[in-house]
Amino acid sequence: MTPRTKLALITFRPPAGTVYDTLFSEDEHLAAVLHQKGFEVSRVAWDAEGADWTVFDLAFIRSPWDYHHRYTEFMEWLERMEKSGLPMFNPYAMLRWNSDKHYLQHIGSAGLPVIPSVFLEKGTSPDLAALFDRLGCEKLIIKPCVSGGARNTRVLERPTVHTTSGEINSWLRAESYLVQPFMEEVKEGEWSFLFFNGQFSHSVLKVPKSGDFRVQHTHGGSILRPDPAPEHLEQAAAYVQAFAAGSLYARVDAIATTSGLQLMELELIEPYLFLENASGSAEAFADALTVLLSTTR
Repeated sequence: MTPRTKLALITFRPPAGTVYDTLFSEDEHLAAVLHQKGFEVSRVAWDAEGADWTVFDLAFIRSPWDYHHRYTEFMEWLERMEKSGLPMFNPYAMLRWNSDKHYLQHIGSAGLPVIPSVFLEKGTSPDLAALFDRLGCEKLIIKPCVSGGARNTRVLERPTVHTTSGEINSWLRAESYLVQPFMEEVKEGEWSFLFFNGQFSHSVLKVPKSGDFRVQHTHGGSILRPDPAPEHLEQAAAYVQAFAAGSLYARVDAIATTSGLQLMELELIEPYLFLENASGSAEAFADALTVLLSTTR
């Protein structure tokens, strides 16, 4: 009897008093499907004390949703895992590249559509008012370059930006930020296209609640399943082909404009996969892992 491949599903330890039922439900479903496909799956927090990583044949990053709060520690952990020789999906270099939103510069430089972006580096005190003219808009959105869950994400408007400059300059003393035009299309929803081993699996449309712009369910957002336009699917695939070759999973987050998709993020570390929203997608993930292993071993 062929021994099962031992797979570490990398997650995190939620803070006391927080609930992540949706995440853990999806994890349990995915683990069950992977077991049916011949894997022995263990959920392990990336910072688990005393974890013996040598017992695993490979690992994949699933939900280390606190890494942006402990970025240096997480990067050091990745380095240790790479030195240990444990195969990781997505690949280590890809994880490091994708961990900071400066990667959007690389994608834009390649000629693929990205929402125009200005990076405010740590320790600087920029003229926020000048950014409206630079980006040609009356409303901006600012977010950390290393972030998740809409942390420290703020809409800035030209008439009132002077009232927030002090707070934002204090944020910049701790980390770098990304500023983009506020795209009104986000009120109609943000698309997420899921790819497993480079093959399209499914898509969802995340819609914010009335009066908000944040699409996360923790902020009242909803998940819809309209069929994507064929040209949008083709555009989403182009990001994956250019910047996620060799990935087990990739999620393209974008908004649909009159000129086509505009990339918001290319998620290659710990994206939620919306497996419960698409029948058969967990099986597609497991099959993608099996195929990817057969071509990399």
